[in-house]
Amino acid sequence: MSNLGLGIIIIIYMFLIALFGYLGYKKSKNASDFLLGGRKTNPIIMALSYGAAFISASAIVGFGGYAATFGMGIQWLCVLNMLMGVVVAFIFFGRRTRKLGEKHDARTFSQLLGAHYGSRTVRVFIAVVIFIGMPMYAAVVMKGGAVFIEQMFGIDLDLALLVFTLIVAAYVITGGIKGVMYTDAMQATIMFVCMAFMLFWFYHSMGMGFTEANRELTNIAHLVPERFRELGHQGWTSMPVSGSPQWFTLVTSLIMGVGIGCLAQPQLAVRFMTVESTKQLNRGVFIGCIFIFFVVGSIYHVGPLSNLFFLKTEGKVAADMVSDMDKIVPLFIDKAMPGWFGAVFMLCILSASMSTLSAQFHTMGAAFGADIFPKLGRRKNENSSLGVRFGVLVAILVSYGICYTLSAGIIARGTALFMGVCAATFLPTYFCSLYWKGATRKGAVTSLWVGALASMFAMIFLHKAEAAPIGLCKLLTGRDVLIDVYPWYAIDPIIFALPLSVLAIVVVSLASKAK
Repeated sequence: MSNLGLGIIIIIYMFLIALFGYLGYKKSKNASDFLLGGRKTNPIIMALSYGAAFISASAIVGFGGYAATFGMGIQWLCVLNMLMGVVVAFIFFGRRTRKLGEKHDARTFSQLLGAHYGSRTVRVFIAVVIFIGMPMYAAVVMKGGAVFIEQMFGIDLDLALLVFTLIVAAYVITGGIKGVMYTDAMQATIMFVCMAFMLFWFYHSMGMGFTEANRELTNIAHLVPERFRELGHQGWTSMPVSGSPQWFTLVTSLIMGVGIGCLAQPQLAVRFMTVESTKQLNRGVFIGCIFIFFVVGSIYHVGPLSNLFFLKTEGKVAADMVSDMDKIVPLFIDKAMPGWFGAVFMLCILSASMSTLSAQFHTMGAAFGADIFPKLGRRKNENSSLGVRFGVLVAILVSYGICYTLSAGIIARGTALFMGVCAATFLPTYFCSLYWKGATRKGAVTSLWVGALASMFAMIFLHKAEAAPIGLCKLLTGRDVLIDVYPWYAIDPIIFALPLSVLAIVVVSLASKAK
């Protein structure tokens, strides 16, 4: 595509973003509008916004690159995303979350649980974890978008990252949740169309059907690089060897971390509180499932199949084309898709990144300005959203800085890591607020502390993927991990932390209630 055509597409895209940001700004007259959109969001807009906030560039670029390297076992994550992330989330969590939020007039995830347990400690603790932990996830998403732009168009990474960040900042700070959700809906539509076309074009260009392509992929299992065979890789249509390092990464980190962790994502849970009734939530289930199926399912399917394309055109499998698996999907799009699709797919990646980032920045800003420092900017006007907007700005600056410290191949792992921490820290307290009246304030506080500390301890001293780069365990003990006997150092922190967090809220609640 010519530079003129690319420029026109980008200008139209930026104009629509500016328009939706402006509409959000015009309709955000007070703090409630800025945080929840007045609780009157259209259910279709909410469902599309939920899906777009859920599926980021890390899912397309990071997890797509992982799928190209290690195979279709990651399709189980797509199944879990639909089952847990949409069906269970909307039906079993969404309905009660909306009612509980309305009952307590809660405007943030932290306020929801803090009000339910009658504890400012709960509210502030959750907000602090969000504000400290989420910038890592945001930085991973930022890298996913910037890497794609760099790979596809040869733009300097620093420049791409800066412009990209400024655009997101503009409409989040000004438009609030309405501006975020309007742009999310547009971006979700772009993502859906692009991923459906990519799936269709692959089969069309390769001249294969579904069955034939999967059979061919199975037949090249002997080409798996030796360095991956040692980790348990058995081929791109097979699960890794049970109990192997790759099996633990896939099952305990990616599938369980993201598949379960999505239920306790603050930026997703707050969307349930933006609609007016439970009936509207029900309408979003079908839309959410279709969106996840096409967007995530397509890239998890085409990722492994890209090995057939690279083998046919370059004589190499995908993992041998580039050293950084995060760059496999951009390279595949550049080589395999029509020239014009690269520009359109860039909008898909931008949409995936922007939609998730905007939700994250809005959530971090709300945690800072509405929960940690609720009086910031509101001394003279109780309805002011100045504190939240300032919090958004701080969150953006922190995330932008972290982005420069990330290593290669971190996108998929960083996403799973944050979602696993959210599951261990928030999920037991969140679930009990909806379903167990016996949960007490002390039980909730204990569970939050246990989940957070257990996750941190496991990452620093037990799980080698994080403990080795951090280096604190080696500094104190002379070893990368405390337990260097396999498979203990390969088991994800969620396996240790989540059960302890559940046990804490049950035991302490029963004990404190009896007392």
